Amino acid sequence: MASRIKEFFKRNKVGSANNEEVENYLAKFGLNSNVGKQQPKSSNANAQGLAARSRLKYFIKEWVMSTNEDQYYYWLSIISCAFTYNLLCVIARSVFFELDNGRFWYLWIFFDLFVDIIYLCDMFVQSRTGFLEQGLLVRDIKRIRKSYLKSRQIRIDIISVLPFDLLVRPIRSCPYIRFTRLARYSRFADFIGRTETRTTFPNAFRVCCVVFYIVVIIHWNGCIYFCISEWIGLNSDSWVYGSKNIQSLPEGIEDTLGRRYVYSFYWSTLILTTIGEVPPPYTDLEYVFVTVDLMVGVLIFATIVGNVGSMISNTNAARTEFQAKMDGIKQYMALRKVNKQLETRVIKWFDYLWANKQTLSDQKVLKVLPDKLQAEIAAQVHFETLRKVRIFQDCETGLLSELVLKLQQQVFSPGDYICRKGDIGREMYIVKQGKLEVVADDGVKVFVTLQEGAVFGELSILNIAGSKNGNRRTANVRSVGYTDLFVLNKNDLWNALKEYPDARKLLIAKGREILRKDNLLDENAPEEQISPEEMTEVLFSKLKTVQLRLARITSEHTSAKMKLIKRIETLEAQLKQAQQHETNSSLQFSM
Repeated sequence: MASRIKEFFKRNKVGSANNEEVENYLAKFGLNSNVGKQQPKSSNANAQGLAARSRLKYFIKEWVMSTNEDQYYYWLSIISCAFTYNLLCVIARSVFFELDNGRFWYLWIFFDLFVDIIYLCDMFVQSRTGFLEQGLLVRDIKRIRKSYLKSRQIRIDIISVLPFDLLVRPIRSCPYIRFTRLARYSRFADFIGRTETRTTFPNAFRVCCVVFYIVVIIHWNGCIYFCISEWIGLNSDSWVYGSKNIQSLPEGIEDTLGRRYVYSFYWSTLILTTIGEVPPPYTDLEYVFVTVDLMVGVLIFATIVGNVGSMISNTNAARTEFQAKMDGIKQYMALRKVNKQLETRVIKWFDYLWANKQTLSDQKVLKVLPDKLQAEIAAQVHFETLRKVRIFQDCETGLLSELVLKLQQQVFSPGDYICRKGDIGREMYIVKQGKLEVVADDGVKVFVTLQEGAVFGELSILNIAGSKNGNRRTANVRSVGYTDLFVLNKNDLWNALKEYPDARKLLIAKGREILRKDNLLDENAPEEQISPEEMTEVLFSKLKTVQLRLARITSEHTSAKMKLIKRIETLEAQLKQAQQHETNSSLQFSM
């Protein structure tokens, strides 16, 4: 027994030591551990209660919603569902009395009350929805509430939520009183606009919206048709719904609520789609209603055709532009009598671009965005790719963020040479997708295969002094299939390095180290050499200095010359005066 007790305490001691090690390890990363700790249930309950009260206090006193948040969009979706319920059900319940006063009439009361509660909650949300002032979101609840109470929207919201129908319900069912609920259409329209902006399939969403609007119009028109039929009198003639209208109620078909609505919807569809295979009208009212319906149907048909045509053209806009470019290349090759083999390669290259959705360059797509957003998107897409390059691994983030904007994507066809041995290196390449082969001069022997993520040509764009290869390519690189490459131009790199002199020194040092490992560096050469571009800039700056000095000397010479001319003119004038005075004196003396 004593041995078992000792063993029990020993296990607990070891367990507590392990727990302490786990806590110390997690504490290094700012994490908490509850290993081996058991909080009292009462303290947990008290803590949860305090947290709930603090959240409720924050919600009542400080909570403000922004129109740019996802919460606001989700709330708009809820209020839109409530609006759609009223849009479809109010007209149907107002016309088909059996629907409103049937077996499940109490469900309508429940749904109406539920939707009205959503409308009331929407008023609270609107009183807590911040607005922009000088580009900043106003979060002062008093100012937001004051702005909402002074707006026109508060009147519309109050009218749309007055519960007259629930007050009158015990006396008489009046669902048409709920037509005021449709005043919340602005929320529904806002939801549609935001969804069209957020969705990745805007054209498909627009088609769904058009179909929804058409169904709603047909639904309302069908309900109005049945309302007119009841007002004129069912079975009064062959146009209204009833037994005299064989199309609506053939012999042997029971007159039910479902039959009434289905035929009304069918009749409305035929009229509004201008098919018109319905019984002709008889009374003046029927003629007026059918005429108006036919006119509305023409407008709806034109709207459908216009919207669908616009959607199709928008959907095919990229394809049309791409096809125009392809046709232009085909015409050029036919005019210049390019051989069929090369023409086939060009066409296959275009097909590959279209199949892989690479018809637009990153620069063209992102051109509409401000520079800051362009940099963020480019950094998110290409930053890690650039980090894989050996010479860029230790560079500062600012330089890499600037270089990602310079990366350009190029697609090479099977058998294309990206570079040949001895070519001047003006670009470096990063393999995004596909395979490349480093081959011998004969094009048969393969030394190595480059796959996704491989980088080559980075040393030839650094102008490293002492490189035994200079800026020449040292290998033949050929594309195996279709290959997507990221290309960084030499000029873009050096333009970026002007603002980062420390990064430039680091890149040169890393390049020299790589060349030294491969025994391709002349140690006697200076560590840096001036590139032709830099030499040109230096010469231009010196030329500007000489021009400024020459201009200053010229202006000084001109100024001195003018002063000298004025002095000579003054001396000549004084000399003339002296000579004239001397002449006059001699004349007086002779007389």
